[in-house]
Amino acid sequence: MARLVLLSEGLTGRTFDLKVEKTTVGRVEDNTFQIPETSVSSHHAEILLRGNDVVIKDLNSTNGTFINGEKVSEAVLKAGQILRLGMIEMRLETGDAPSTGTTKKSLDQTRVIPQGVKLDDLEGTRPLSFGGQKGFEKKSNKATIAFIVFAVLVGLALIVALVWVVVKPHG
Repeated sequence: MARLVLLSEGLTGRTFDLKVEKTTVGRVEDNTFQIPETSVSSHHAEILLRGNDVVIKDLNSTNGTFINGEKVSEAVLKAGQILRLGMIEMRLETGDAPSTGTTKKSLDQTRVIPQGVKLDDLEGTRPLSFGGQKGFEKKSNKATIAFIVFAVLVGLALIVALVWVVVKPHG
């Protein structure tokens, strides 16, 4: 029976047996295989059993689906290959090949993947255009200055009125 062995930090050693023809994988609870991690989309991918093949189908996920580091939209996953959903890595194991010894070595070679996405990792991105303007410009201080002048004038008027009331001859 085919199964996925999670390799990412915090999930290392957790497994999921692929028993049904179609397995949905994602962050939310309504998936067959839930991976509660922010880099995994709510409905990230489908895993389809087609004969002896395990097919991975990306469901337009935000952070992508990768097999051995290559981005895929739909591809056959072979035993021993590394599947990455967002930042979570897992390896496909089948009952065909003995996994004694290889599991320990592969787990020792597990690398910690940092959280988040680096700008260099984004594919097909281009700088935003602001119509000739710079991205962020300093706001004008005219409104602030006008407010301060108004507040000072009102304060002076109150002081003059107070002095006039106190000093005014009672008569």
